[in-house]
Amino acid sequence: MLKKAIIGTAIFTAAALPAAAQDAYVIGLTGALTGPPAGTYAPGVDAMRIYFDRLNKAGGVNGKQIKLVIQDDSAEPGKAAANAKKLVAQDNALLVINTSLSSTYAPVIGETKRAGVPLLFANAVCPKEVNPPAEPLQFCSTAFAATYDSRASLAFIKETAKEAVNLGLVAMAIPVSRGEIDFADTQTGALGFKTVAKEIIPPPTPDYAPFATKIKDAGANWVFSWAPWITQVRSVEALRRLGWTGDFVTWAHLEAESELVRLKDPKLFVVGANALFQDGLPIHKEIEAAAKEGGSQYPANQMAEGWIAAQVIEAALKSAGWPATPQKVADALASVKVDTKGLRGGPIEWTKENHFRTKQYYRVYRWDPTKNAIVVAKDWYSYDVK
Repeated sequence: MLKKAIIGTAIFTAAALPAAAQDAYVIGLTGALTGPPAGTYAPGVDAMRIYFDRLNKAGGVNGKQIKLVIQDDSAEPGKAAANAKKLVAQDNALLVINTSLSSTYAPVIGETKRAGVPLLFANAVCPKEVNPPAEPLQFCSTAFAATYDSRASLAFIKETAKEAVNLGLVAMAIPVSRGEIDFADTQTGALGFKTVAKEIIPPPTPDYAPFATKIKDAGANWVFSWAPWITQVRSVEALRRLGWTGDFVTWAHLEAESELVRLKDPKLFVVGANALFQDGLPIHKEIEAAAKEGGSQYPANQMAEGWIAAQVIEAALKSAGWPATPQKVADALASVKVDTKGLRGGPIEWTKENHFRTKQYYRVYRWDPTKNAIVVAKDWYSYDVK
């Protein structure tokens, strides 16, 4: 149903465009629109669809329409590879977007690199290759990123903990998640923490109790998880069912805002680079109105990542001009600067050597039972990306 809803709209949009590919900017996307991780990725894809629909109705970019070709990969590497090959060889995409699990990265990178087509990771974790010195054809607009997120989260624990930290670590058994938790483990000693458990949980796991039991029995009083939301939330829920009363710090994926309200857990902290929609900024109201007008089945508060990615693509296409080529788009991306209008703590700015951002901002939220609302646990703080 998710796949039909998003792809059906994308095909309708494409059908309204001029028939010849050279009359439109063709952007390809492979994403996890179905399968267990779809809840993390599909809303961002729909946000891009809505953004480009609005842009096309307003005249497009440089007088040309944007044709967004969406392919579902169900977070399966084989499907992602086939999608990427089709997008570059048949659809002649100027840019390919990956919105899926990190297990799909290698085959998609291989196909786009062979074709000389830039690859944007959007609403999908930023790989280290976009950090300085960046791979020429890889870019990432997503809020979460390897190494910096662990530093920000562990720094928050260090600042907040009132007793010695016995740390449990949780990852999903996929490359980037596991790598980040391994990195976090290397940082704990210098912070004075003791890692007492590290659980790497397979994606299809039906029962999180065995992993939670190991963490609880090891004596963890803090847990840090950096993984797709399903792993993060099921881990904390499993721990609470066991009676664990410690503090749990995790990444603020796009589900986080609704989930904080559902769980009402004052000791669950979400660290993120996006402002939650509860802040009620003008850009949040704009997205809410666009989601309603665009007939989205997803909550507007899950659309920030897709919206930011679309802002970046619009800016790059304007700079690339017409007619565009993959190399012109890559060159434009390498010098893009986008005002996120408050969706992030600062702008997205890329250079030839840095395709992540020059400064990464973080904010921490939690549920406050006394106010019956989400509150800021730590306001914006930043790291220079070098």
